[in-house]
Amino acid sequence: MHNLIQKYRNSVQVGNIHIGGNAPVIVQSMTNTDTENIAATVQQIIELYQAGSELIRITVNTESATRAVPAIYEALDKQQCNVPIVGDFHFNGHKLLSKYPETAKLLDKYRINPGNVGRGKKRDTQFTTLINIAGQHNKPIRIGVNGGSLDQELLAKMMDSNQQQKNPQPGQHIIREAVIQSALNSAKLAEDIGLAKDKIILSCKMSGVQDLIAVYQSLAQRCDYPLHLGLTEAGMGNKGIITSTAALAVLLQQGIGDTIRISLTPRPGASRCEEVRVAQDILQALALRSFLPNVISCPGCGRTSSDYFQHLAQDIQQYLEQQMPHWKQRYPGVENMSVAVMGCVVNGPGESKQANIGISLPGSGEQPVAPVYEDGNKTVTLKGQNIAAAFQKLVQNYVQKHYS
Repeated sequence: MHNLIQKYRNSVQVGNIHIGGNAPVIVQSMTNTDTENIAATVQQIIELYQAGSELIRITVNTESATRAVPAIYEALDKQQCNVPIVGDFHFNGHKLLSKYPETAKLLDKYRINPGNVGRGKKRDTQFTTLINIAGQHNKPIRIGVNGGSLDQELLAKMMDSNQQQKNPQPGQHIIREAVIQSALNSAKLAEDIGLAKDKIILSCKMSGVQDLIAVYQSLAQRCDYPLHLGLTEAGMGNKGIITSTAALAVLLQQGIGDTIRISLTPRPGASRCEEVRVAQDILQALALRSFLPNVISCPGCGRTSSDYFQHLAQDIQQYLEQQMPHWKQRYPGVENMSVAVMGCVVNGPGESKQANIGISLPGSGEQPVAPVYEDGNKTVTLKGQNIAAAFQKLVQNYVQKHYS
């Protein structure tokens, strides 16, 4: 972990995982099913878990959803899926957890938004109820502040105070500070009520890249709670992926962040698992964790007018993704393997030699003849139209030989 400004973080146990301390950065996700639909929710949880999500949040917003939680746990247990489940509460969490103690006992963590706990005099009472229930059942909580649902009373008070200053700060600066104070004040109140410090995780999600970076850099210097990172309402497709990466990469490189979630808007009909893969790709790109063998492939140029190597790179990428559920059980460390698929003789041999196993295809206008390198040594030259299948077999043999 790069450690430019981060303080040592407390460690919080959530189910069977640890967050903070010396633990790796944990990948989170959230279902978008109606929690009352037990079968659909269980199916999506399993899909997210199999994709690599290590912590999964579900919406708990109605009595029916609250009553569904025990059945969800039972179904997951039957399918041997023991991923920790987080209950996401807004507005009525104090009522739901009070009325359904079995759900309060089962959930591995609660997520509370200080801006949505209550208004006026009810706020402290309802927040206290939630914290007392968490303490009673020995549950960790995430105090998750969102820029879009910030405590308006706190924000108005800070804005008024700012306007009375001789040199008032820009409004956006006050919004950032209000988000931070909401999180820190809520955490202090939770401790004052009696919740142990090692049961608290904080997040301060914003929808703007620069806002998120500024807020978390300040928050990291002002507390030692574990921090959950995420750009809220990141967007769809490339926009959501790029903005999330731009924000989180800066913070993770500075050692800030103990869990992450990529809040992508799913494409219609697309799998929810895309957000998990993006989170893994960010962590792997920063060399913070490894999840899948790394495929190194060139972009192509005028020497690679044939698209043969593009198909080969795609085939190898898909092959590795398909094999990993099996490989990660039998071949520990295989996620650190590098595979090079290069398209011409300029950089091809050099990149292939530096990878664990690599193939270097010829340039345009040539018959497919491709030397294969393993750990820097040329082992075989593949020829003809069956290079892809032959190379996949060589990759399989390499894995069996080196990671058994």
